[in-house]
Amino acid sequence: MRVGMNPQKQSKKIQLDCQHRLIIIVFIPSLEGYYKDVLEVFKLCLESAIITTNSNCAITVVNNASCEEVNTYLKKKLDENGIDTIIHHKKNIGKIDALIGAARASREPIITISDVDILFKYGWQQSVETVFENFKDTASVSPIPARMFKNYETYSTFEKVLLGKVKFSYESIPQNHDDYNKYLLSTHNEEESDKNLKWPVITSNGRKAIIGSGHQILSMRRELFFTTVPIEPSLILVGNRSEYNYCDDPINYSGGMRLATYNNMAYHMGNTVEDWMLQIQKDNISKGEQVKEGSKKIDLPSFKPRTPNRTLYKLRKRVSNRLFNIIYK
Repeated sequence: MRVGMNPQKQSKKIQLDCQHRLIIIVFIPSLEGYYKDVLEVFKLCLESAIITTNSNCAITVVNNASCEEVNTYLKKKLDENGIDTIIHHKKNIGKIDALIGAARASREPIITISDVDILFKYGWQQSVETVFENFKDTASVSPIPARMFKNYETYSTFEKVLLGKVKFSYESIPQNHDDYNKYLLSTHNEEESDKNLKWPVITSNGRKAIIGSGHQILSMRRELFFTTVPIEPSLILVGNRSEYNYCDDPINYSGGMRLATYNNMAYHMGNTVEDWMLQIQKDNISKGEQVKEGSKKIDLPSFKPRTPNRTLYKLRKRVSNRLFNIIYK
């Protein structure tokens, strides 16, 4: 028998505390072999995230059946109020299914999904949010710009350029050279020697961004997870085009732009910690208080993903890609 009324039924509508959620997925089954140093990589990832986010961003960690050492570390961070939410899976359900499940359970309009080996740099959150604010119809933003992804699932961005909705130019960005080489090495690509190579730059409202990105870290509009991202689970542990099917294609298919910040604001570490990574974290710590004090609400443009007929989509994609690369060689 129930006596009285649940007082929560009289409560007002819940107000969101923030507009941005960062979701980091971690799978470290042991501290041996490939994973020998990955816990230290994860610690650097999470601690750099904590110190570089302000109060407008909450952090969720998805623990995808990691070892006991990871569980102990996560409990400590939760007790310290460093993170907002931990989702524990007893069994590894696969990287994408773990990420998408956490994203769909989130209520913030911007959702950043991140691998365990991303090192966040002071200012990354504000840089990402500035792109969303100033570039209408942006579906995703990465804090890691990479010239190599200009033509990777960017038809919807090319279309905005061709229709004159944003300005486009090729620009040298010498200050990105060293950081981009770090990214190239971390993904088993050759370094570039010429720091004046051109980047694909778009401009809107006096702000600049780079066309294209990888998917090690992506800030996405929440609407995508309920429209163009497949409803059915991937049932894939990792790879096998799961990132393409659940991130890359849905961004392009939505008609929204796939962009990156103009300057490098995060790093892909791999499975070992290097001295330069520790130096970046020292810089983050020295600027950490400024991050917390700099919190502000962001003015997000409305965004409505498209879901066109797939045949029409493929035709427009082929035409826009060809036109763009003819006009802007």
